[in-house]
Amino acid sequence: MTRQRLILATRNAGKIKELHAILADADLDLELVGADAYPDVPDVKETGVTFAENALLKAHALARATGLPAVADDSGLCVDVLNGAPGIFSARWAGTHGDDRANLDLLLAQLSDIADEHRGAHFACAAALALPDGTERVVEGQMRGVLRHAPVGTNGFGYDPILQPDGHDVTCAQLSPAEKNAISHRGKAFRALVPVVKELLG
Repeated sequence: MTRQRLILATRNAGKIKELHAILADADLDLELVGADAYPDVPDVKETGVTFAENALLKAHALARATGLPAVADDSGLCVDVLNGAPGIFSARWAGTHGDDRANLDLLLAQLSDIADEHRGAHFACAAALALPDGTERVVEGQMRGVLRHAPVGTNGFGYDPILQPDGHDVTCAQLSPAEKNAISHRGKAFRALVPVVKELLG
């Protein structure tokens, strides 16, 4: 009997490894592959105005293109005093998609005169599962913390060097990958996806 194949809409090997471990811990015997397994499928423009909308856009596009169930996630940093910005614009806050350092520098400049007690923020992640027949489910996860005044740590990426998670005295970029996965917004969203995967694909 062939195993059910599930596609994760990413070319990031770390994300695939993370979801694979979570599914394995839940005794879900699925063949998890990344978008690299289907190089002809074009990348999807993230035109949604919420993390959930963008995750669904990517999951549905992949499910339609491959005829297989697909998981996609969208995530970002939401700063309290900026009314939730950068939010869905986190990866391109400074104008160029994926320029982590420029994004970080711009955000710190915008918050330069904000006192510690008002530097609350959270990482948010929406994870979506879409089936080829149009069935869809979305779950979300958050990791709350406070923003440091300067980047610290070399692990992780994006805004990890400035978010200090609640209950910790180090930034996300100072945590090991295993420590971060245990408390991260994406880890929480992926774990919340497990019962959904069991229900629809179990």
